[in-house]
Amino acid sequence: MSPGTRPGGPLAGLKVVEMAGIGPAPMCGMLLADLGAEIVRIDRPGESDVGIKRPPETNFLLRGRPTIRLDLKDPAGRDRALALAAAADCLIEGFRPGVMERLGLGPGPCLERNPRLVYGRVTGWGQTGPMAPWAGHDLNYIGLTGALEALGRADSPPPAPLNLIGDFGGGALFLALGLLAGVVEAARSGRGQVVDAAIVDGVAAMMTSLNGLRAGGVFPRARQASLLDSGAFFYDVYACADGRHLAVGAIEPRFFATFLARLGLGPDDLPPQADASRWPEGRARLRALFATRPRDHWVALFAGSDACVTPVLSLEESFADPHLRARGTYAEAGGFPQAAPAPRFSRTPPPPPGPPDAPLPLPPWAAALG
Repeated sequence: MSPGTRPGGPLAGLKVVEMAGIGPAPMCGMLLADLGAEIVRIDRPGESDVGIKRPPETNFLLRGRPTIRLDLKDPAGRDRALALAAAADCLIEGFRPGVMERLGLGPGPCLERNPRLVYGRVTGWGQTGPMAPWAGHDLNYIGLTGALEALGRADSPPPAPLNLIGDFGGGALFLALGLLAGVVEAARSGRGQVVDAAIVDGVAAMMTSLNGLRAGGVFPRARQASLLDSGAFFYDVYACADGRHLAVGAIEPRFFATFLARLGLGPDDLPPQADASRWPEGRARLRALFATRPRDHWVALFAGSDACVTPVLSLEESFADPHLRARGTYAEAGGFPQAAPAPRFSRTPPPPPGPPDAPLPLPPWAAALG
């Protein structure tokens, strides 16, 4: 450990109450806990999990913070939750609008008890607007914001891209950003506030670059017709002889030149990059070529170069990837590989993750409340 290094993570000492939920709420809690925040997660009595049922030792999103079970419909449970909010810096909740108010735990009573509290709310549609009361999931939110329409091949419907774009990108990450921004502001003003993190707002923000490209006439509306949506043959995914795949991203001319050289091709063997009318021709040529050898043959051919070609690994394969192993991208916890805390910090590195079902004591500030 280098001089001046302080273990515990850059958020050590940040006190957070997390209401048990699904999707973006526990992801945000995990991100903050990974970086050292002292989080107490409030769950319902008898609940071992919220959302998809699984063995508790594999619910990795719940790692790094203890859980207490409170009946929030009982006055005693509500009072204890209010006491925790009164002692915290932040609160995370991901219920539909109005649920926390009906429980007596909305922003009003919480901020009355703790005027410095940053009260974080994450939903799909937001706290206001005509769709705010409705149910929805990741696919619905990214569908409404134009993100889903831009994905996929021209001859098929847009794919469901897991729940990475909406729940975790537009929801959890923007909630974490909002909470930390609120904490910084509260340190100056002495006043807390409500953070309304709507997934549709976050995804719309992430679409800013594409929006600008569309406005400039650079990114056409049709799918698979532009540089970054697999329209270009030099930015696409190709099947190999063994059914596995390569990701080719040789956009810049110098990288494309390296790509050609590694394949033993000359500048005239594939269409010019700038001629979009010939992109299908280039794709057909590369499809036929990559289908002649297994994936790892091509990986070895492009290794150590700026050709921007990598294997498409399964999740399990990624655990053993030499680069990810060298960086410690994954860490062993409870017998399972898990993503290590990210990003990295030179002076306040967070500890490695632990198993999500490990019994953890309440942090001192919460334990002192009884």
